[in-house]
Amino acid sequence: MLARLLRRVYFIQLLTGALLGTYTADRLGLDRSEALTLVLAFALLLPLLLQFGVISISMIRSRPRQAGALWRRAYWGEFMAALRIYWLHLPWAGAKNEAWLPTTVQPGQAGRVPVLLVHGYICNYRVWDKVAQALHQAGHPVLAITLEPLFTSIDDYTAKIQQAVQQLQQATGAAQVALVGHSMGGLVMRAWLRQHGSATVAKIITLGTPHQGTRIAAWSPTTNAAQMAWHSAWLQALQASESPATRQLMHIALTRHDNIVYPQREQVLEGAAVTEFEGVGHLALCLDDRVIQWLLQKLA
Repeated sequence: MLARLLRRVYFIQLLTGALLGTYTADRLGLDRSEALTLVLAFALLLPLLLQFGVISISMIRSRPRQAGALWRRAYWGEFMAALRIYWLHLPWAGAKNEAWLPTTVQPGQAGRVPVLLVHGYICNYRVWDKVAQALHQAGHPVLAITLEPLFTSIDDYTAKIQQAVQQLQQATGAAQVALVGHSMGGLVMRAWLRQHGSATVAKIITLGTPHQGTRIAAWSPTTNAAQMAWHSAWLQALQASESPATRQLMHIALTRHDNIVYPQREQVLEGAAVTEFEGVGHLALCLDDRVIQWLLQKLA
């Protein structure tokens, strides 16, 4: 659904840019080669400018009063991450979940915990391409799923988590699996825990998840975004349902330069381990080498 939607949106953007370039070239009276160059430039620049505008607005809204070199580094990194993920990965996702199951076990890799990857809001399983490859190379059986429909209650996704956990268990014979979630994906996993318990869980790892909610969600009319609003009633009820034993399974990664989930340093839970990263934005958490190495260490 999202992949098809993104392909249509980008086609419209490219077509609009080409039409604007054609109109401008005609008004300027350019020859054929100059006109073609201008049309191509407009066709490519319009989508890039729109992407840059979205990232700029999100970075400005979430920026603290004093923003230094690390914030500028996060700004550029988030822009490049958005281009890579939203142009090269998400639009080309298939209809089925993606599984990376090791065909051979290398020395030292026996018994590696299977990993379920759960994406965030308005994404699909291909946001995990780099992470999944790293986990697969380290010997972990990996399953990445797509949560659809895009706009529904977070609780509606828990059945997909249950199905994926069972699929991993059947494919590997493992009694427990680790769950890794980015952004809203972390909340989906916690909602699943509330319904099914933690008996089949080895670890819960979240990247940039709005555990306390995010102020950016205040404007969104969708059900799942409303649930992620700052200190929402849904989040409060979710926290109240969790035991200290469940929290001990959780490892939280956050970045104080998160441009989507803020206030950034408030995204913690009592009893859950927290690791903070700097100079990396929200989407870039799924691509950053430091984050991926940290993830591999937690799962080793």
